Amino acid sequence: MTTGSLQQFLAFAQTARHGSFAAAARELGGAPSTLAKSVARLETALGVKLFHRTTRHVRLTADGERLYHRCERVLAELDDLQSEAAGVRSAPAGPLRIDVSACYGRRFVLPLLADLGQAHPGLVFEVRLHDGIADMVRDGIDVAVRAGPLDDSTLVARRVDEQQLRLVASPAYLSRAGTPSTIETLAAHAAIVFRLPASGRNRPWQLRHGRRLLSLHPTPTVQLDDTEALADAARLGFGLCQLPDYVVRDELAQGTLVELLPELRPPPMPISAVMPTGRLVPQRVRVLLQALDRLRERAHP
Repeated sequence: MTTGSLQQFLAFAQTARHGSFAAAARELGGAPSTLAKSVARLETALGVKLFHRTTRHVRLTADGERLYHRCERVLAELDDLQSEAAGVRSAPAGPLRIDVSACYGRRFVLPLLADLGQAHPGLVFEVRLHDGIADMVRDGIDVAVRAGPLDDSTLVARRVDEQQLRLVASPAYLSRAGTPSTIETLAAHAAIVFRLPASGRNRPWQLRHGRRLLSLHPTPTVQLDDTEALADAARLGFGLCQLPDYVVRDELAQGTLVELLPELRPPPMPISAVMPTGRLVPQRVRVLLQALDRLRERAHP
């Protein structure tokens, strides 16, 4: 990257941050017209429109939003490199983009980030709570928290927790339909299944049968794409459902859900903090990873 192109990205990032060329120019010590021309050259070079412009303000386009999040991360990494090269240990600061499943994120990651934000007020969190799989490079994600084995070889994983899947149903459903005692009897029961948002396929039930791990594909009575809604449906008596232990811990203790075939539980599934390979790990990401190492004690007190 040439010095000129770096200046164009810097002009773009500061304009996006402040919402106007005039405010960005004051920050950088230049003229608004110079910044506007620099951003225009960048738009021409990239072949996309980055801002919607008015006489007073500028607003990011969808392409501009994506580029801005990438620029913020890169510029923060450059600041970290400068500080380390100068021997300065500044407080972690800047944006952190985190992707995590909705249920696990609400229950455990958000409280952890609240503590981290109090310890480091300069951090800014952008958290995506959803049950799909993000494209980390395209979406500019710093860290994703994912359950299950890592299939993408372009990512590196750091195990921070684990989850145990449990097959459950409500007492009302079992009194009406009977309690399954073997794998073979599961087929006669109503099934509540999780519909994977990314693929549209249903997630199979995992059960251990001897030394083998079985993937069952029950015919669904109810399909849902939200983990909390799965637990609600099970409590309401729609049928059998397989859910992570942290989702149904209270319900099992209170007796509003009953675990079925506990001797056939699958092995615990790893929960990992995931990052793209070959990326510098700036200070703000390092403190996030250190905080995520405490997830296990939060999720399994």
